[in-house]
Amino acid sequence: MQDKVLIVDDEPEIADLVEVYLKDENFTVYKFYSAKDALACILTTEIDLAILDIMLPDMSGYALCQKIRKHHAYPIIMLTAKDEETDKITGLTLGADDYITKPFRPLEMVARVKAQLRRYKKYNTVPNDPAADSVLIHSGLVMNVKTHECILNEKKLELTPTEFAILQILLEKKGNVVSAEDLFHEIWKDEYYSKSNNTITVHIRHLREKMNDTVENPKYIKTIWGVGYKIET
Repeated sequence: MQDKVLIVDDEPEIADLVEVYLKDENFTVYKFYSAKDALACILTTEIDLAILDIMLPDMSGYALCQKIRKHHAYPIIMLTAKDEETDKITGLTLGADDYITKPFRPLEMVARVKAQLRRYKKYNTVPNDPAADSVLIHSGLVMNVKTHECILNEKKLELTPTEFAILQILLEKKGNVVSAEDLFHEIWKDEYYSKSNNTITVHIRHLREKMNDTVENPKYIKTIWGVGYKIET
């Protein structure tokens, strides 16, 4: 079955370009030039991934991202015209999973879409092996991989797909240090990582905020400076 991708961008040349490349890869594409029209589709159509421009005429991509996150967990990629750290951090903090800066290479965009869908399916699919651990437990934290639920001290944690994936990897490798680069490749499986890429850092920061964890006195996610992150056994 073809994956369904939502594109929302008020620049027709950009939206049309994305549509052409995704259709060439056999994706089903729902394309809109405004948030209002896109919202109607979001409410009535099963979507697998969304690509949202930050600057929209009737509603910001940030606001649209928040509306999607209230009801859906599928990956969201933000398009930003400016290569500014604040834009990227804001999008990731509001629930986006990745960002692409305009102008972008169409093939890189396709690679990122495929990587997000691979990661989402991997961490949201019941394992074929019935003996595989589907519940991970650590100090008041209970993660059910099968139902994609996470409970901390008897309260549900509302995690984005990427946050869930990062926490799952750290729990599965409890006691071992996992570098930001390893986390990036484990989740996205593409070659666009660089030392200056702070995507993982932002997601870790947001995870800590939701878990009421701190860098100075971590109960869950510990930073091993210059190496990576770990959850102590």
